[in-house]
Amino acid sequence: MLIGGIQKMTLIDYPSKVAAIIFTVGCNFRCRFCYNVKLVDESLFKEIETIDEKEIIEFLKTRIGKLEAIVITGGEPTMQSDLKAFILKIKKMGFLVKLDTNGTNPDVISDLLNRKIIDYIAMDIKNELTESDYTKIVNRVIDMENIKKSIDIIMKSGIDYEFRTTVAPGVSRENIKNIVKTIKGAKKYYLQEFQAGDVLDNQCKKDKWLSKEELDEIAEEIKNSFGECKAR
Repeated sequence: MLIGGIQKMTLIDYPSKVAAIIFTVGCNFRCRFCYNVKLVDESLFKEIETIDEKEIIEFLKTRIGKLEAIVITGGEPTMQSDLKAFILKIKKMGFLVKLDTNGTNPDVISDLLNRKIIDYIAMDIKNELTESDYTKIVNRVIDMENIKKSIDIIMKSGIDYEFRTTVAPGVSRENIKNIVKTIKGAKKYYLQEFQAGDVLDNQCKKDKWLSKEELDEIAEEIKNSFGECKAR
């Protein structure tokens, strides 16, 4: 595992659980609004002090009985070839595991779910599910069928899950309405406000985006399509 950081405690990243967050290095997207810049931009990888997996495991052993869950995020964790083996080590210590993913590797997601070693999964839906709309946000040409497969796998998984869209510049009300058509009936869907901080593409901070008030209004309009829906 190529690990770029750890947050030793969080009360908000795994719903209702005290958790730690492990950040993996590397991503196959280049989202303009990404704030984990050093984990995504290959030219900046040299600035990261990676953490040896053994060090992470030894730390987690000291948190047994204190932490309830581990969140694995990135970057994009499913790019890590030894992700499954790493999760198995965490599960053996008795922790719940939440995986954050962009959904580009449905076979990996399916394998982890079939092995019943994931307890919660959060998938980012970057934009309306057309190649042109997605590419506008992620700056990569990707196989949209993989994104759709991951959505289907997650919705049929039987475990707790959420979908979420960061409503960055380039994501419109109409885009959101079309996302809803694809994931209608999902357990949870969250609209996330764009934060104009240290992001991959500073130009996007100069563009217009939907405000939190507008997102609250949209969430109210679409909430009946989901078990839970809100802006955050």
